[in-house]
Order: sequence, then structure tokens, then C-alpha cells
Amino acid sequence: MDNNKVWLITGAGRGMGVDIAKAALAAGYKVVATGRNIDSVNKAISEAQNLLVVKLDVTIEADAEAAVNATIEKFGRIDVLVNNAANFYAGFFEELTIEQINQQLQTSLIGPMIVTRAVLPVMRKQKSGHIISISSTAGLTSFDFCSAYSASKFGLEGWMQALQVEIAPFGIHTTIVNPGFFRTELLTEQSTNYADKPIEDYDERRAQQMQFWKAANGKQSGDPAKLAQALIKIANETEPPLRFLAGADAIGTAEQVAATLRQQLNAYRELSSSLDYDKI
Repeated sequence: MDNNKVWLITGAGRGMGVDIAKAALAAGYKVVATGRNIDSVNKAISEAQNLLVVKLDVTIEADAEAAVNATIEKFGRIDVLVNNAANFYAGFFEELTIEQINQQLQTSLIGPMIVTRAVLPVMRKQKSGHIISISSTAGLTSFDFCSAYSASKFGLEGWMQALQVEIAPFGIHTTIVNPGFFRTELLTEQSTNYADKPIEDYDERRAQQMQFWKAANGKQSGDPAKLAQALIKIANETEPPLRFLAGADAIGTAEQVAATLRQQLNAYRELSSSLDYDKI
């Protein structure tokens, strides 16, 4: 294990980002822990010799550039970027405002793009690096009440799959992480926002959904500390996985998605295969 590795982690003020930062520090790595509020980051992560705390709102390009520059000035390199910062705008699509949808996409899709664009020149120069982006099982399949969140995660997956091909020749690895239900702070009032444009036709189902999501907070089966350790292990591999399904529930979701896709392709295989121009 190379203890000289430098980890840059977004959203390290609370939730899963805190666990990842602590695990990386415990493993002996140098860690740049970032967040919109550096007081929150400092409070969440004890001061350590190999720790640098930097203000970073992932939706602001200047913040991303400044965070990368501060990292290089302090540690000289960036080996692992963890795109972790996220939020959750929950609600039926029609009840979400366009502003809420934009905010979801800005934080969970455009934000990782902004930070990665700032980091890539450093990794290309090094001819090495590893970009880990935290997606979700909502990036594999979608559910009602999660349309904006899933749109951001499906977008993240499409972007990352293209990126992995583009940057592999520079010795840079990528990993998409699909966590299932982990006991993070994503479902707390600080991270979850609910649709605020109520439509009467949705009232009954909205009440059921709100009850489910609020009850799920703090009851999720996944242990974020164990996921953080799994990421340490993955980042140490010579050929890290392009995708890591995190949690038994995530494996179950992926298996169902694969089975459904196979059923759909087989159901209309003959019609789908008949759409080429007729051969002369």
C-alpha cells in the first residue's frame, strides 16, 4: 500500500464523506477533506497531520480550482478523487419545481463534473489517478418520488462510463459506486428536500411516500464505515473495478435490473431485429 497517496474527498462535512475521510486518514493517506462549510468539516473530522480542510462548493468552478491548487501546494499531487457530495430532492416529478430539479442536477451531476475537470489536468500530468464517483441504486433503476434524484444519478453513470474510456490511456482509473440503503445523513433535513408544489391528485400517495422516507432515516441497513473500508480496499487494487455494487440490497437491485432488461429484450427480439434496411 502506497501511504503517500493523496485523497481529495467532496462532501466531507457529514455523512458518508466523513467516514471515507476518516478511513483514508487511518490508512495513513494524506486527505483533503472539503465541504461548503469548513467549520462543519473541522468539527466532523479530528485534526490530523496529514489532513487539509478546504472550502468547496462543488457547483462553483472557482472553488474547485482553488481546492485543487491548495491540494497541490500542500501535498504536490492528487491520487484519488472521491465525488461524494450529494443532496436529495424527493417528490413526484410534477410537484417538483424546475428550480428544485436544477438544484438536484447541479449538486449531484454538474458538481462532480466541475470538480473532476479541475482534477484531471493534475492526474494527466502524473499519468496516474483514480476517480471514484458515488452513484446509487437509483442510478441503476428508478422509483416513483425519486425522478430528479435518479435523473442526476443516471446522468452521472452515463458521464462516468464515457469518461473511463477517454482517460484510461493516461493511466487514470474510474469506479462508479452504487450504494444501497446506507445509514448516512442523506435522508436528514439537512440533505433531503421535498417537493413544495402540491397537487391534490397526488395527496394520498405523497403522504405514504413521505411516511416511508422519513421513517427510513436512521434505519438503513448499510454501515457507512464498512463502505469506507471497502473503498480503501478498492483503491489499492492494481486494476480497480469500473463498478462496485455496495451492499446486499444493491446486489439484489442489480440482479433484478439485469433480469428485467433481459426479459424486455427477449419480448420483442424479432421485431427489434427486423428494423434494418432490406438487403438488395
